[in-house]
Amino acid sequence: MAADVHASNTAHDPAPAGGSARAQGGDQEFLALERELAVFLRRARASSGEMAREVHPELEPAAYGLLVRLEESGGQRATALSGYFGVGKATMSRQLRALEELGLVTREPDPADGRASLVRITGEGLARFRQVRDARREMYVHRLAEWDRTEVAELARLLHQLNTSV
Repeated sequence: MAADVHASNTAHDPAPAGGSARAQGGDQEFLALERELAVFLRRARASSGEMAREVHPELEPAAYGLLVRLEESGGQRATALSGYFGVGKATMSRQLRALEELGLVTREPDPADGRASLVRITGEGLARFRQVRDARREMYVHRLAEWDRTEVAELARLLHQLNTSV
């Protein structure tokens, strides 16, 4: 499959002038990966903004990912969330405060350590999030209808592998 990507991209997208011999030769797969990830990330940012607004008109796009994480993993400490997303504690605190003010998350004492608190998605937050997520899933099902389910699973597996290696 990688050979197909390499072959299809080299014919249409020559290496930039002045590029190193290595970039012009053996690294075309990585240049193609960079190019496709740039497009994917740009579209993902726009999509996150749309989904966030569908959950709540005042929700920041970055905060949508917090709801995803809280829905799949349950209550989390703010420090664990900031580590997972690779952002500072101040950024995480600001995003969680905004979610709390919108009634989408709540904080409760951590049973393992009463000095700390766990952030949990509220019932309203969960209902709003699931409605948007389910609609988005239906969009993917429609857009990828021509794909074999094993290809969809392989894409998910490879993206997971990329996310855990970065």
